[in-house]
Amino acid sequence: MSAVVDPAAAGALPPGGIAERVVAWQRAHGRHGLPWQGTRDPYRVWLSEIMLQQTQVSTVLAYYPRFLDRFPDVRALAAAPLDDVLALWSGLGYYSRARNLHRCAQAVVAVHGGAFPASSALLATLPGIGRSTAAAIAAFCFGERAAILDGNVKRVLSRALGFGGDLALAAEERALWREAEALLPATGVEAYTQGLMDLGAGVCSVRRPQCLLCPLQPVCVAQREGLPERYPVKTRKLKRGRRSNALLWLQQGERVWLVQRPATGVWAGLWSLPLYDELALPMAHSRSWPGQGTALPAFEHVLTHFDWALQPWQHVLPAALQGPALAEIESALPAGRWFTRAEALGLGLPAPIRKLLAAAA
Repeated sequence: MSAVVDPAAAGALPPGGIAERVVAWQRAHGRHGLPWQGTRDPYRVWLSEIMLQQTQVSTVLAYYPRFLDRFPDVRALAAAPLDDVLALWSGLGYYSRARNLHRCAQAVVAVHGGAFPASSALLATLPGIGRSTAAAIAAFCFGERAAILDGNVKRVLSRALGFGGDLALAAEERALWREAEALLPATGVEAYTQGLMDLGAGVCSVRRPQCLLCPLQPVCVAQREGLPERYPVKTRKLKRGRRSNALLWLQQGERVWLVQRPATGVWAGLWSLPLYDELALPMAHSRSWPGQGTALPAFEHVLTHFDWALQPWQHVLPAALQGPALAEIESALPAGRWFTRAEALGLGLPAPIRKLLAAAA
């Protein structure tokens, strides 16, 4: 009679369906040392979930502790000026997340007395928290059996199930949500939720998935078909656009003129060098100004929906210029104000503007 072998001790996964395999794999091989793990504090989990949307873990690891140092709880975040929040977010991109983060903190304090709601349904009513994020917070913090379905998880589940519905269609996405809910385990929802995230982030990649390392390989329809890259199906592709603008980098000594972007649109609420439709405009503005103007090398800034060609025009005013002469120049500029370079680098700046100013420091 052979000895009974513990599958976990032998490094093998127990037989079973998708949830059982994901839970066992996550406990043995998943990520466990991230700073937002091992806590049931909804504020910390929520913050990590928002930061991790469309951002790599390695990038978030640098921002997360700094954010917590400045805003240790939801009340501190709610009470902070939006400019301070955007300044700490600067470089993470997708700045609507930071604006919604601030609005959400204020709603938690004003509507819920500073305590996050304990259900995914209520969490999803807060600004910036969608259905999948609400489910993740509810699972990790309150143990709720709620399904997540972010981009990575759509890929994992559609491949495992061989789900061929076109996710560009709302009805097909709803169908995949029903599949995700049906897969939820009776226990271990925290490990299952984290395991799906870990598989999507590190194993079941968009191209060249590491199927040999995946616990779902024995039950994965896409792997059996030999065409995992076929899933998920989404026929409506994003049409990328292209824009071109000039930047006016007006400098006087250690000061730079910055304008605050409108509350909506690209770089909403951030401080930026003034933008112009074409290089000829800032050049014409500055032709009569004292000092020297120079066209700096153009560069490309890639955003979600378009590629942006930016051409800086730098004009350095004499440090001694003051009084009416300086006021006349300021009156011709887009509404803004002077900042020292150190002050500017402490503001919420778009990544390319920060890079320009930091390189010149």
